Amino acid sequence: MVLQEERRKLITGIVTFAIITALLWLVKGIELIGGFSFGTLGILPLQARGLPGVIFSPLIHADLAHLAANSPPFFLLGAALVYYYPKESLKIFIQLWLITGFWVWLFARGTSFHVGASGVVYALASFHFTNGLIKREPRLMAFGLLVIFLYGSMIWGFFPDFFPKKNISWESHLMGAIAGFALALYYRKSGPQPKQYEWEDEEEEAETPPTDFPDDNAPGASGQTASAREMQINYEYTPDNKIKPQ
Repeated sequence: MVLQEERRKLITGIVTFAIITALLWLVKGIELIGGFSFGTLGILPLQARGLPGVIFSPLIHADLAHLAANSPPFFLLGAALVYYYPKESLKIFIQLWLITGFWVWLFARGTSFHVGASGVVYALASFHFTNGLIKREPRLMAFGLLVIFLYGSMIWGFFPDFFPKKNISWESHLMGAIAGFALALYYRKSGPQPKQYEWEDEEEEAETPPTDFPDDNAPGASGQTASAREMQINYEYTPDNKIKPQ
């Protein structure tokens, strides 16, 4: 039953993001066949006509090389989101998409349109990596390490000076990473959680030691009542050898 559920989540994630990734290629195919560009539907910072780019910019890519670079991490990280967070994945994905885009519109500068899914890729990578750290859940930690191994070089996407010949939207990368970090904190109680172990204290289960009080009914027992004996016990010797009641 558990294996069937795991398989169902995996297949759902793969199919869902195969369709979304195919949509990115469909948009580029329409551009190539029609001989035009959807570039003006990208994000134009602080301009009203650039607001639609918050929704449309991840679907648009400058060229095939740009699209080919974004597609594998977009697919892998998105499918993992559905697998690890089956109930919240759609909500998380939409929030990462829109928050990243809006922050780029709000904080980026210049008169160029920002296009491409790399901002969402950075958001997904940051989300997975941060969750692996704060939850310390073995599967999430393993996937976080895989993200670092495969896409650790993404850190250089924050520094456009390393790529002077490429017009990189480092603002999209930075805003995506911050959005992923923030949402990972917000959804820290969702998805896989570390196991909680309860340890039994054997000492607490030990039997209560028998009392030293003799049985009132035993042969030779004194005629003192239990309360009288308790009164005798509840005395202590003081340094001057006098008896003081507690």
